[in-house]
Amino acid sequence: MFRFDADVKVYVHRDAIDFRKSIAGLSTIVEQALGLDPFARAIYVFRNRRADRLKLLLWERNGFWLMLRRLEADRFVWPRGEAVLELNVEQLHWLLEGIDLQAMRGHPVRRYEHV
Repeated sequence: MFRFDADVKVYVHRDAIDFRKSIAGLSTIVEQALGLDPFARAIYVFRNRRADRLKLLLWERNGFWLMLRRLEADRFVWPRGEAVLELNVEQLHWLLEGIDLQAMRGHPVRRYEHV
């Protein structure tokens, strides 16, 4: 599987969409529903009702990429919470692998003043 650059932002659209939508329809959702710029250095993630398919939309230099991921027998564990969720690239790969992002907890950040 390919990997995205670590500095790319990832935005997850929470609601299921009509999967007949293509680049024009998805970029309209990015602008109107998410309030974001579809030409930004970011990946926008959408799912269908059954949560067995994902579409990724991203702009690269002179055109859009539209990627589709279809699971044959499983479902994606879709994050809950606010209307638009921002992830990092590592969390996107976890989502694509079927990992529940709500269950993942990293070590707390420690700030030390002395060695």
